[in-house]
Amino acid sequence: MSLLSWLAEATDERPDAVRVGDDAVSWPRLRGLAAAVADRLHGLDRVAIEATPTLHTVVGVTGALAAGAAVVPVPPDAGPRERDHILRDCGAQALLAPSGTPVPGGGPPVVPVDLRQASDTVHREPDPRDTALILYTSGTTGAPKGAVLSRRAIAACLDGLAEAWAWTPDDLLVHGLPLFHVHGLVLGVLGPLRVGGRLHHVGRPRPERYAAAAGSLYFGVPTVWSRIRDDPAAARALRPARLLVSGSAPLPEAVFSGLAALSGHRVVERYGMTETLITLSGRADAPRRAGTVGTALPGVRTRIVDEHGAAVPADGAAMGELLVRGPTLFEGYLNRPDADAASRTPQGWFRTGDVASVGPDGWHRIVGRAATDLIKSGGYRIGAGEVEDALLAHPRVREAAVVGTPHPDLGQQVTAYVVGDGISDRELIDFVARHLSVHKRPRQVRLVDALPRNALGKVQKSLLGAE
Repeated sequence: MSLLSWLAEATDERPDAVRVGDDAVSWPRLRGLAAAVADRLHGLDRVAIEATPTLHTVVGVTGALAAGAAVVPVPPDAGPRERDHILRDCGAQALLAPSGTPVPGGGPPVVPVDLRQASDTVHREPDPRDTALILYTSGTTGAPKGAVLSRRAIAACLDGLAEAWAWTPDDLLVHGLPLFHVHGLVLGVLGPLRVGGRLHHVGRPRPERYAAAAGSLYFGVPTVWSRIRDDPAAARALRPARLLVSGSAPLPEAVFSGLAALSGHRVVERYGMTETLITLSGRADAPRRAGTVGTALPGVRTRIVDEHGAAVPADGAAMGELLVRGPTLFEGYLNRPDADAASRTPQGWFRTGDVASVGPDGWHRIVGRAATDLIKSGGYRIGAGEVEDALLAHPRVREAAVVGTPHPDLGQQVTAYVVGDGISDRELIDFVARHLSVHKRPRQVRLVDALPRNALGKVQKSLLGAE
């Protein structure tokens, strides 16, 4: 089966099958535009693309995949150093960009994506083992690394999610996510091109745009859902939808419950990484539990181990590092055999670096990153997410991030960074102590104007810990 099986066969002539901002095309028109790009890329193995949130990006990625080239998305907000590193490291033979767009020099030759040029060429389907995407990680621990993702891994991920979410060609998917990450590009663009159903990318994911789109399936990150929760009219407008999905960061319980009250939807959460694609998810046909990311997708296996590699009890409370294996895993880091070897156990399990717990029924809860979200204080192991949820339950707290900071006696202390209105640090410390075990209370609360976040809305805790 073709990676983009729906696009390859679709005959629906509706002019808005794929809409990005103000531009829209039918399925046959998209197929023709992509074929014209593929014609120009014939014989190339690796192609970078300026991954702006535009129809040009959808056409360019689709065309490169049709040509059998590996696609390397370049974030449009990448600084000169990051951009140069990606283009140099991946060895791209061409750079796709909208026709007429000025592109910094010094990189590969530019191949224009022109929405006026279509072709009827039918390109041969590449081998499923071939590389589809090389996605560069955020680079929080050094220069960004390129994760090599095969066509079959992407297909396995999308097929598993289609089954879990009852995703069909009748759906209209709505989102406003960046097109250079797994969430926005793999799930949010390649998903409809494989599974079927229309796509409406709203541009900037503002509540009023989500509300006006009248979709059946919505993707968002916690920041988006929090803003929609704070806009009751927008939240109520989502009632006719079939499914709301959140990912890329934990969804606070207060946002989960607030959306449920206003929209009637209990949001489905899912979990994955660039290197693993999506491995865990809630289901459309099962209850949704706040703070959990569901069960393993078909073919995926998980283990949770302590610092010595021993399995922890599946009791819903014991925490350890999450290991995964299965058909959605990446092939390795480009040009980085050292990093690739360090990311896997001798038995072939991928080390996610995330701390999790799992219940007897297989439901997983993600605590956070081992480096920043598992706090070892005075002999206790404290999950930052639990403390963050307690802080967010306070009516005057808008945002919260918890990290472990050095303490001469405890090893680490619980330190909270809070965005709030008219509240004191002592009041927040006492508030948490009344709701959680006393040892989990923050010993220090820093009131700030905003939390540092990346393009997907994830709090960049390494920047907080560095203060």
